[in-house]
Amino acid sequence: MNRKSIDMTHGSLADKLVIFCLPLIAANILQLLFNAADVIVVGRFAGSNSLAAVGSTTSAIFLLINVLMGLSVGVNVMIARFLGITGEEEKISRTLHTAVSVSIIGGAGVGLFGIVIAGPLLRLMSVPEEIFPLSLLYMRIYFAGTAFNMLYNYGAAALRARGDTQRPLIYLTISGVLNVILNLFFVIVLKIDVAGVALATIISQGVSAIMVLVYLARSNDELHFSVRKLCIDRRLLVNMMKIGVPAGLQMCLFSIANMTVQGAINKYGAVTMAGSSAATSIESFMYSAMSALHQGCQTFTSQNAGAGKYDRVDRVIKICLLYALIVGAVLATIMDVFRYPLLHIYNTDPAVIEAGVIRLVVMVTPYFIYGMADVFVGAIRGCGHALSPVIATLICNCLFRILWTTWLDTSKYGVEYIYYSFPVTWMLLLIVVFFIWRRVRRQVAVQRI
Repeated sequence: MNRKSIDMTHGSLADKLVIFCLPLIAANILQLLFNAADVIVVGRFAGSNSLAAVGSTTSAIFLLINVLMGLSVGVNVMIARFLGITGEEEKISRTLHTAVSVSIIGGAGVGLFGIVIAGPLLRLMSVPEEIFPLSLLYMRIYFAGTAFNMLYNYGAAALRARGDTQRPLIYLTISGVLNVILNLFFVIVLKIDVAGVALATIISQGVSAIMVLVYLARSNDELHFSVRKLCIDRRLLVNMMKIGVPAGLQMCLFSIANMTVQGAINKYGAVTMAGSSAATSIESFMYSAMSALHQGCQTFTSQNAGAGKYDRVDRVIKICLLYALIVGAVLATIMDVFRYPLLHIYNTDPAVIEAGVIRLVVMVTPYFIYGMADVFVGAIRGCGHALSPVIATLICNCLFRILWTTWLDTSKYGVEYIYYSFPVTWMLLLIVVFFIWRRVRRQVAVQRI
């Protein structure tokens, strides 16, 4: 076994989940720094319009790339499942090479589609005319690097499947530092603000993709990569899609709902948009911690389910739920106490800061609810049930938020009433996925008998 791998099917779980999740949290945060560096640099050195332009594109970008991003979930679950079963090295290899092929071909295709569809998407979101050209420019440059983004994420998903979360952290540290340096150079020295931060993002993503691919090419284990072995195994791809496409669809549903919310926020003007963009970036650091717990639960569940050790699956969920409560409470306290200094990092305009405070006050305290719901989603996917979380997301998040923002009269109510839709839908989702997990767990028990 590779020395950075984790034996998930034997021994204690609490410490191994920490060892798995801590580098993953750090890696997720560094990935967020790609966007955070964009927002901070453009907000401090290019003005509120440029800040609003970058922030307004987030939901639209993720809407288009999330299906491919979802396939990385399929890569992770399948390789983890095969690792839990002895003698499946050939399937692991073919899954990896199929994933790399899909990341390159699919990434290029989605990137081209994103460049073409960017304008209509921004119109649909009611992006104000004064920032529309900047938002369009940022999106088109960003989509030019989609294949790099996919290649890194698929490779990192394969490494996480065997418990190696340290190497992705190293690669993202290097590319993250590069991203910040390029941001400062393009914006301050070359004065190309929005275009500069987009170029910095895709260049740094390209570096991280190359690093993970080079490591896989040099490895001598079941995850060895060779250009000669590139293939698309139809059966493995179908199985990958059965898990990954619903996961990607779920991400898309989140993006659709968030685009609707962003469209409602846009009606309050550029200052509110800028404040919301800054607050969203801060919230993303909390999301990165919860996402790590989700991925930890998913990976540990998948390996132990492959090994038939469902009692360990139950313990994994309990530990991850406890961690979600603890991490959520600690991060919420930090973000609430330091909300003004944190927002000041992004923009010095008092009006923008106050607009950001309104969002943070509503969002961060109940965020642990989302984290707990995501733990159950990870467990459900890890056991191979990918469709039910999508249905839960469709009902609880997408449909409910769309109805909420559609019915709300933005001329009478403040923007905080838009933000209230988030904690309400998180609670609904937690209740629904809890009962879905109980049903899945009963089915697993019957299969064992």
